[in-house]
Amino acid sequence: MDNYLFDIHTHTIASGHGSSATITDMVKAAKDKNLSLLGISDHGPKTLGGGRPSYFRSLPFSIRKRMGIEMLYGAEVNILDEDGSLDLEDELLKNLDFVIASLHRPVFKPGSITENTSAYVNAMKNPYVNFIGHPDDTHFPVDYHVLVVEAMKNKVILEINNSSLSPEGYRGDTRFNDLMILNLLKHYHYPVLLSSDSHGSAHVGDFSYVNELLEKADFPNELILNNSVGELKRCISR
Repeated sequence: MDNYLFDIHTHTIASGHGSSATITDMVKAAKDKNLSLLGISDHGPKTLGGGRPSYFRSLPFSIRKRMGIEMLYGAEVNILDEDGSLDLEDELLKNLDFVIASLHRPVFKPGSITENTSAYVNAMKNPYVNFIGHPDDTHFPVDYHVLVVEAMKNKVILEINNSSLSPEGYRGDTRFNDLMILNLLKHYHYPVLLSSDSHGSAHVGDFSYVNELLEKADFPNELILNNSVGELKRCISR
């Protein structure tokens, strides 16, 4: 289960915190991991040190193939409130290849299960949101059954995040939440996105902790989006 084709949740120096890597550094790491496609998804402007709107405006004009690696350029935007407002305007989002929407402290103050779930669900209704990032965060308890059903309804893919599962992770012990997500997705036969969430080049294409959980959940290989570039492109097509 570890010969995946792509990693699209990655962060460069444009994300500010925790990364000094350029896009070229990220591509070199992807090539070392034998990935065929790399996605760059720097943080939106409400994250401390995150990318400015001008940065995201320029991304669609970036090089489409680097060192033999196909490139996609997106963003990890912040969900700002229970209404699902995002920290980049639709005018910018519509020109990106993909959009990951996530809850981050302190941008969004953790609320009740109902409030957190509503924030995710309303963000999914934005036509430019393709993925929900690290919905396993223990600081943001949610109703996972509602989350999965609404993701299917809105044709949005949920992520299992390797960084969340790392012993150095800061989202708490997310294994129970991730297993719940995986079991619900397996029940509904709906795909999942695997991501490194690498801040810098060190962990690009690293799915080691995710793989342990996939095995534990006996998760079907055919539901792992990272096995097919074609399926990825179908999911992000607008």
